[in-house]
Amino acid sequence: MIELSPDVIKLALVLLATGCAAGFSAGLFGIGGGSVMVPALYFVFDALGYPASTIMHTAVATSSAVIIISSIRSVASHHKHGAVDWDILWPAKIYKSWGLWIGVGALLASAIFAKFITGPQLTLIFGIIMSVISLQFIFGRPDWRWRETLPGGASIPIGGMSVGSLSAIMGIGGGAFSVTLMVICGKTIHRAIGTASGVGMFISIPATLGFILSGWGVTSRPPLSLGYVNILGFVLVALTSILFIPLGARLAHNTDQRKLKIIFGVFLALVSINMIRKTIL
Repeated sequence: MIELSPDVIKLALVLLATGCAAGFSAGLFGIGGGSVMVPALYFVFDALGYPASTIMHTAVATSSAVIIISSIRSVASHHKHGAVDWDILWPAKIYKSWGLWIGVGALLASAIFAKFITGPQLTLIFGIIMSVISLQFIFGRPDWRWRETLPGGASIPIGGMSVGSLSAIMGIGGGAFSVTLMVICGKTIHRAIGTASGVGMFISIPATLGFILSGWGVTSRPPLSLGYVNILGFVLVALTSILFIPLGARLAHNTDQRKLKIIFGVFLALVSINMIRKTIL
């Protein structure tokens, strides 16, 4: 039975608010909500006094678990708009599946690589990469194209595993990477966002399993954790996020994406800088 202490109540309320924001951003930007959830969970666990050695791993792992639910809900919403390119995620020739190789990368990163990264190192990695991503949201040119189609051949396993491993380590749904990649390779922004929501499924499921394994038996985790996945965080954030995903998806198809991306990019930049500051000062 969970003791309803002030800290637990405070944690629960913040987690509920985090779920609303994460679900809305998942539908709006196709990013799985991880860029909102991870910093929020990190700062909540830090404020409640849990050790720095485990809070970032727990934040990332819990975010991955929630993205299982939010990505399924999000891809269903975008599929109704015909905005999901399933030939990219799961083509007839399975070895050409970006989804397959993304999942392999996510599993390797969460089950193996995460064991060798300290909490502060993981926080610093998240902050730096998310800062770079925020610049793309703010200054990226939506009309710039690298090529007209996604690369094939060896680029699929190399690119897929890179997206999967980086996304798993950061606890995000991969949309920040995959939306950018698809847009510069000729996809429209709405189709890129819709397909990116599906990428989250191929990252979150293996990443969550990997973090459960790599965190098994680790001491000093927040209470009610399975491996690195915090069950209280998963339940509360998942419940609220699924309610707000359709709202975000609906707005994504009826709003000027450029303005929204700039606002979101500024938000990401501020959060990332603060996380970097906490690791180096």
